[in-house]
Amino acid sequence: MRIYGYLAKKVGDLTIKYSNFPESYVKKSYEQVYWKTPAGYPQYKKAQVARKKYRFTTNRPWTGQFRQQNEPGTLRKKVFVEPIRDWTFFRGDRVEVMVGKDKGKQGIVSQVIQERNWVIVEGLNTHLRVVGKDKNFPGITIQSEAPLLVTSDVKLVDPESLKATDVEWRYTEEGDKVRVSLASSRIIPIPKTAEETIDYKSKELYIDNIEKDTTADAATKITFAPKLRTFEMDIMEEMGIKEDRVPAKSYWY
Repeated sequence: MRIYGYLAKKVGDLTIKYSNFPESYVKKSYEQVYWKTPAGYPQYKKAQVARKKYRFTTNRPWTGQFRQQNEPGTLRKKVFVEPIRDWTFFRGDRVEVMVGKDKGKQGIVSQVIQERNWVIVEGLNTHLRVVGKDKNFPGITIQSEAPLLVTSDVKLVDPESLKATDVEWRYTEEGDKVRVSLASSRIIPIPKTAEETIDYKSKELYIDNIEKDTTADAATKITFAPKLRTFEMDIMEEMGIKEDRVPAKSYWY
């Protein structure tokens, strides 16, 4: 139960990387804090009352749909997630479906939902659903891809035999950590698609927005010079104020 509680409130590393947001921003966007110790009262111990468990779905934690599914006061059925020590599936991987109507078919991973051990494969494990239905409109039927469990529903494809295989992480002679197929001992490289985020396809192709983005030189420039003086002393120096008064001596008995 302790592991479940930890997984139920943790956002996966790949999710944060794909969002291209700071981890603090992602945490702040989905967490629900009901009460915490007010600032400015150092005599009180820091504490807060917040929601501990969240229901992670295909909606990303920083979206409004995620907040609607985890509104305060909503109670949903518990979902038990099997902990995975080393994650081996990334966007762009070719996988083979091992269960269901599409068993034996291969496809490309389009989305990774690490919080639920899910991957979504392009064009496979689909179902039909109706959207936009109301009293005056019958709605539109669209085809939607359902997620698949990485622990039992999909396997990576061996680059040599083009068949499903188990993999494990190993280290090369240069010290690089790589995925290796257990069937042929071939290295399965991480696709370039795994580097994509919401903002860019790859870091090399990203073009800075001069009007909005802070340049790397400006962000790394050191503008603070530490001094043994207070903020008031700095202001007095900038304004040319000189203090000639001498504080009176005080005695403690």
